[in-house]
Amino acid sequence: MSSQVKYVNPKGCAPAQGLYSHIGTADGKLLFVAGQLSVGADGNVVGKNDFKAQFEQIFRNLGDVLRGMGGDFNNVVKFTTYFVHSQDIDLFMKLRAEYFPKWFKGAELPPNTLLVVDRLVKEDFLLEVEAIVHVA
Repeated sequence: MSSQVKYVNPKGCAPAQGLYSHIGTADGKLLFVAGQLSVGADGNVVGKNDFKAQFEQIFRNLGDVLRGMGGDFNNVVKFTTYFVHSQDIDLFMKLRAEYFPKWFKGAELPPNTLLVVDRLVKEDFLLEVEAIVHVA
């Protein structure tokens, strides 16, 4: 492995749900953020069967990761979002319309790829969001 490749778990982040780090980076500026899940600081699932509660926790966790690396949501280059139920897509879009203007400057938002999968690492998770981020 190159000495430039680093794996980071910023302080204040919810614990990873497996054998992985929250961030991988090759240059210290371009960050590949692992899929964030609805996990509280205690490691337990937040919002079982509640899509909105999980959405809020996931983006709270993502915000913690971004701040831990000296950034914020405006440093996001791209999102990838995973759902386990296609029926949640409309609610996701509504929540994005409600929350994103609070988190992002301006009207332009990062690209997002949306996928529906059979399940996530734990049955209780309804969605997962990963990001590519650039920090100065």
